[in-house]
Amino acid sequence: MLVLLPPSEGKAASGRGAPLKPESLSLPGLADARAAVLDELVELCAADADKAREILGLSEGLRGEIAKNVQLRTAGARQAGELYTGVLYDALGLATLEPDARRRARASLLVFSGLWGAVRIGDRIPPYRCSMGVKLPGLGALGTHWRAPMDSVLPEVAGSGLVLDLRSSAYAAAWKPKGEVAARTATVRVLHSQLVDGVEKRSVVSHFNKATKGRLVRDLLVTGARPKGPGELVEALRDLGYVVEAEPPARAGRPWSLDVVVTQIH
Repeated sequence: MLVLLPPSEGKAASGRGAPLKPESLSLPGLADARAAVLDELVELCAADADKAREILGLSEGLRGEIAKNVQLRTAGARQAGELYTGVLYDALGLATLEPDARRRARASLLVFSGLWGAVRIGDRIPPYRCSMGVKLPGLGALGTHWRAPMDSVLPEVAGSGLVLDLRSSAYAAAWKPKGEVAARTATVRVLHSQLVDGVEKRSVVSHFNKATKGRLVRDLLVTGARPKGPGELVEALRDLGYVVEAEPPARAGRPWSLDVVVTQIH
């Protein structure tokens, strides 16, 4: 099973220990594309903080993030699983997993990034700010920049098992599974169900959507579930107590879309 995750805007305040070693990162086939983004991002942030803030879509209160980008090559790094601290990662709780579940997490979780393309949770990276929605002056839109490298690397990484795609739309644009990989890919949407004047209403709630996805991945890791495809994933999630609605795609070679329906937000 390969689980595709978005990063989080929330990150640990600083890295620790040795700085970034690009050659040590997983998915070495992305090395050249990573170097191109890193070079332009550092140069942009060092040359003109105001322009960099505008391009990166940062508020005045986040000006300090520009300085972090300038120091990407020398700042202390930490494992990606420790660096990301947003809602999904809080719910996932990597640090509290038992050793077996943690090993499964290291083998199966892949975090997408505007700067790094994709990394495993054991890869050591420094704090940074660069979303997939950024358009750099030289490289252009990062979602487009990553497509060709991802298409050459990710099918092999996906192996022959389930691909559970939990990415947000901006990060999903960087790689779209195709062909037989797409046929064993499942995307998940979390819907909040509530009765309004006796009529069921369903809605997507961003914060809770992320938290539920984090708990869902944690449950799969803790139980050691190994669904080989979307159909088996539906069964595994139902066994874990989730209410899941799903139908096979109308056309072959398309991902499955799963709805996880919840009645309480927490």
